[in-house]
Amino acid sequence: MPARFCVFCGSSPGASPLYADAAAALARELAAKGISIVYGGGSTGLMGILADTALAAGGEVIGVIPGHLVEREVDHKSLTSMRIVGSMHERKALMAELSQAFIALPGGYGTFEEFCEVLTWSQLGLHAKPCGLLNVGGYYDRLLDFFDHAVAEAFVKPVYRNLVIAEKDPDTLISRILEYESPRVEKWPNRNAATSELE
Repeated sequence: MPARFCVFCGSSPGASPLYADAAAALARELAAKGISIVYGGGSTGLMGILADTALAAGGEVIGVIPGHLVEREVDHKSLTSMRIVGSMHERKALMAELSQAFIALPGGYGTFEEFCEVLTWSQLGLHAKPCGLLNVGGYYDRLLDFFDHAVAEAFVKPVYRNLVIAEKDPDTLISRILEYESPRVEKWPNRNAATSELE
């Protein structure tokens, strides 16, 4: 069973109380299953709720934060451990290295970018770790619709659409992640075969 899940989420609580409730519920479920959390190290918004709830439930929480954000005093002061890195690129690389799975709660541009990057790494075969969206309150409905549109327009193969695990309930999402098996698909076509078809 994966020992650590990386959780991407907003530094804002969002407009609906459903998002805070989901962050807290996810934190409690992970802590109850003995799964540690790796996240961006912040103390505000959903990030803070996630960390505070997991710690209160006896869970391990590892923060990864660039030095320039520490200087702005948005870092969480009471985590199990905090890793301070030099840049956002280093932050994402270390979070991925420390984790066996990825979950995105609601968030903004940073959350979208972080999730889509690890999803792309999975597509490219750079890792075989599950990538999940906690689609609370239908927050990610339009993103999931867009992924379907990308498949319909032949920019994403259907098998890679299945790399995205989306659920509205934290426990169901965690269960699917723990049962996940990465698809084994040849990403790059045989160059000689493609050339033969053109001749």
